[in-house]
Amino acid sequence: MTTLFEQWAGEPCINTYQLTANGSNRLYYRLEGETKKCIAAINDDIRENEAFFYFAKELKSRGINVPEVYAVSDDRRTYIQEDLGNVTLYTYLSSRKSNNVDVSQPMKELYMKAIDALIKIQHVCNDVDFSKSYPRPRFDRQALQWDLNYFKYYFLRLFHIPFDEQLLEQDYQTFIDYLLDENCNYFMFRDFQSRNIMLRDDDMYFIDFQGARQGAAEYDLASLLYSSKSDVPDEMRNELLEYYISSRKEQDGDAFDAEAFRSKFYGYVLARILQAMGAYGFRGIIEKKEHFVKSIPFAVTNLRKIISCIQFPIEIPHLLSVLKYITDLPEYSKNTDGLIVTIFSFSYRKSIPFDKSGNGGGYVFDCRALPNPGLYDEYKQLNGRDKEVKGFFLQYPETEQYLNNLFALVDQSVESYMSRGYTRLMLNFGCTGGRHRSVYCAEQTALHLNEKYEDSITVNVFHLEQGKF
Repeated sequence: MTTLFEQWAGEPCINTYQLTANGSNRLYYRLEGETKKCIAAINDDIRENEAFFYFAKELKSRGINVPEVYAVSDDRRTYIQEDLGNVTLYTYLSSRKSNNVDVSQPMKELYMKAIDALIKIQHVCNDVDFSKSYPRPRFDRQALQWDLNYFKYYFLRLFHIPFDEQLLEQDYQTFIDYLLDENCNYFMFRDFQSRNIMLRDDDMYFIDFQGARQGAAEYDLASLLYSSKSDVPDEMRNELLEYYISSRKEQDGDAFDAEAFRSKFYGYVLARILQAMGAYGFRGIIEKKEHFVKSIPFAVTNLRKIISCIQFPIEIPHLLSVLKYITDLPEYSKNTDGLIVTIFSFSYRKSIPFDKSGNGGGYVFDCRALPNPGLYDEYKQLNGRDKEVKGFFLQYPETEQYLNNLFALVDQSVESYMSRGYTRLMLNFGCTGGRHRSVYCAEQTALHLNEKYEDSITVNVFHLEQGKF
């Protein structure tokens, strides 16, 4: 990496700083010499690199502001590119908000500028060689299926959201047919959002386009306006959508069907939100990158707005019911009046439940220290809510001692959270199979909290192995 820098710069590399890569597995570094600096990237996926090199060259030759690729290693795994600084559209607006500066007007102007650039990209780049794209040349049925499966396996399954596989798949196919019944011959940036728009010298530059391919124009606008944490107000979103449509109409005339675009736009918004939620599940839970989990509530807020306000002209009842289930979860409830305590029972054979609220989790109580009714035939087909199992636990003084100890801990947190205005507390109870000890303790804790605090808090209980009782 430093050798490549020195070959390009003609001077030694003095400083090396590793940069945050967000959702990518690529490694990024800022390299500095005496007079020159650059960004170095290391990525073992050579096909992805080749797509980036090709599109960087094509976009730049068409007058689009993208980083220049200065040099590439012989093995094509390392490359250095133009350093565009540290300020993205997202960080610029966020820093002003944190300093209590009204950003409504500059936000609108900057987003309009980004839309102008997007329209230019969509028009001047529709004749590039999409066979260079990675992993597919088009955002087609296969690509959409991948995104929807990403949502299914890395969000629905990881967060224990119930669904019928066959019914969901049927709705997926209907949804895909609807999305692809559109002009899909535009240059699609794929991840055109505020974190990938750099601000430098009163101009905008665009990064992270290695996933570019041919697709519908609606997708990139959906990515820009509905990026989870960008926090674009709804009224401004509508204004920016109309700005895009009027600009396209002015440029393309009657060749642009404004009503068709407007009606299909929200389908692509939904597709984009589901893809992002799958990414948050994968990056947050599988790769343990907590900041992705913190984006989930923002995505659910956008999801709630879409499914409550938009009437899709297709029948996708099961998909919509699953999405409604998600938006109704207490972790994402719009109601913040008072403390919500969410209690889970789980099996240690699987994993400790993940905090979907983005608050980082709460207590985890190991109930395996208690006597195990699952060792006795008469209790094996029962669970911790059955009276026979409750009677079993009442025989053992250690059960009462265990519960009294954890009640003291939980009560202390509940009262502290209430006094400080906190709205979320998570309690997890685990045992070997997630059927007897953990369920019993979860139920007893819920009963205790409801009796002690009555209407002061909301208690929700979920038994993750309940489907197997």
